[in-house]
Amino acid sequence: MSTASRPSTSPAIHQAPQGRVDPQAVTISGIVLHPSYGPGQPPESLRHVDREIPTPGTFPYTRGLFPEGYRTRLWTMRQFAGFGSADDTNKRFKYLLSQAKGTKANTGLSTAFDLPTLMGRDSDDELSTGEVGKCGVAISTIEDMHRLYADIPVDQVTVSQTINGPAAVIWAMYLAMARQRGIAWDTLGGTLQNDILKEFHSQNEFIYPPEPSVKLVVDTIEFQSRFVPRWNSVSISGYHIREAGSTAIQELAFTLRDGMEYVEACLERGMDIDSFAPRLSFFFNSHNEFFEEICKLRAARRIWARMMKDRYGARNERSWFMKTHVQTAGCSLTEQQPLNNIVRVAYQAMAAVLGGCQSLHTDSMDETLGLPTEQAVTEQPF
Repeated sequence: MSTASRPSTSPAIHQAPQGRVDPQAVTISGIVLHPSYGPGQPPESLRHVDREIPTPGTFPYTRGLFPEGYRTRLWTMRQFAGFGSADDTNKRFKYLLSQAKGTKANTGLSTAFDLPTLMGRDSDDELSTGEVGKCGVAISTIEDMHRLYADIPVDQVTVSQTINGPAAVIWAMYLAMARQRGIAWDTLGGTLQNDILKEFHSQNEFIYPPEPSVKLVVDTIEFQSRFVPRWNSVSISGYHIREAGSTAIQELAFTLRDGMEYVEACLERGMDIDSFAPRLSFFFNSHNEFFEEICKLRAARRIWARMMKDRYGARNERSWFMKTHVQTAGCSLTEQQPLNNIVRVAYQAMAAVLGGCQSLHTDSMDETLGLPTEQAVTEQPF
């Protein structure tokens, strides 16, 4: 059957209503919305409510992973930090943690690395000229790693590391640093981004071809599952795909397929799916289209749960969970009117929370200009 004669299988939500299209009813991703949704309009929207949208904490977790949601555990809050030397960033980490005393803010650290580190180059490499310590912290040795987390109780504070191509090496430095400080690996909690496939899609910070790059990811997943049980070995990332210009649907499609590639590579290695799947995590963008972003996160959770259970045969319920970190959309912020960004980020953060995120990163109002100012990262009045 030719494409032209094949009947449409698109869900009703993606089909434009009959007649003239109101441009105000078109989402950022190009989906034309119906005026209202109910059991009979459009016909498919609520036809299988019990199956598709069960109570929270019930497979396939459309409405959230846990029955009582945030009443039992609040989402983790992180602020991205990294600039200059390891000593500079260590001071920043300590400042952020000091602001959290007596509050729920900054319950985890998120580490930004500079471009030479992201590309696996030392700071004294001639190709690193002009980029050392810019847009992230420069890490070349284990001594740098010691200075980066000096006096920070990494067995009590979760640490996120935004690193991909050289993730195995950077994480090895981190683990060696912890061991030299006498900190057991089974007490360490955090997330290694370690998602190389999205680098080929969007960010282009890859070092090796796809096959050996994925092998390194699988090596890391296998090591984590055996020795660092509280760590999330990979953060399968749609955020960068969205920032590169994708729609919400494309972000979801590419990210889920990337996750499936890692799962299949681990299974080919001979790993049992329930030995590693519970520590896989995801990372999504939250843009300005409020309800679309909520729906995206709910759909992602449902699709992943079914995929893990039905396609890959995972038996452990936690293997079905899609745990996700969400960051507000940097590409939506304006340089000219930074105060307006506060409202944008607030709506985007609310969408992430209503979508059921486990961890949330909110952009500062002035991140389009440079590192967030003290005014932007504290509750100082304007």
